[in-house]
Amino acid sequence: MSAPIPAPTAVPAASSVSSAAPTQADLFDFVRRTAADQDLIASLPLDPEGRTWVRLEGPGGSEAWLIGWPPGTGTGWHDHANSVGAFLTASGALTENSLAARLPTDGWKTLELSEGFDRVRRLRTGQGRGFGRHHVHEVLNESPTEHAVSVHAYYPPLPQIRRYSRTGPLLRLESVERPEDWQ
Repeated sequence: MSAPIPAPTAVPAASSVSSAAPTQADLFDFVRRTAADQDLIASLPLDPEGRTWVRLEGPGGSEAWLIGWPPGTGTGWHDHANSVGAFLTASGALTENSLAARLPTDGWKTLELSEGFDRVRRLRTGQGRGFGRHHVHEVLNESPTEHAVSVHAYYPPLPQIRRYSRTGPLLRLESVERPEDWQ
């Protein structure tokens, strides 16, 4: 990721106040409602070369982000550790490549994946998805000319992100990032 754009304070977005931990459905509802806020979406500065993002105030103590995707950019393969999450395309289109299997969480560096584990979703404006713990995926803006903007939410706030490389059926753990790495 490129360096985050400065945000002096968290940007408030529509959220419900609750003492219970937000569910995957709550997070999806939040990203759907937030993506509908066209003034907020338009306020995100877009960089022609690197992704930009602003942290949002998510529901129930969740971590939320508004992310801008220049043409041809992506995340690379990663997971969100023990967090559940949701994301939705607010403008443009994104592609999510994911694995339809829960991987072991620790004790491995390389896995050989069987056929049939790959899933591809094309998420146009207004489309998104929720996901569970240890969901391994990559998100891409495959457009050669158009930016995309998306809203993401995670609970609990991201304790770490594991980054992977993928060559054919081989998935290799490359690094583990923690919140202090993103500041």
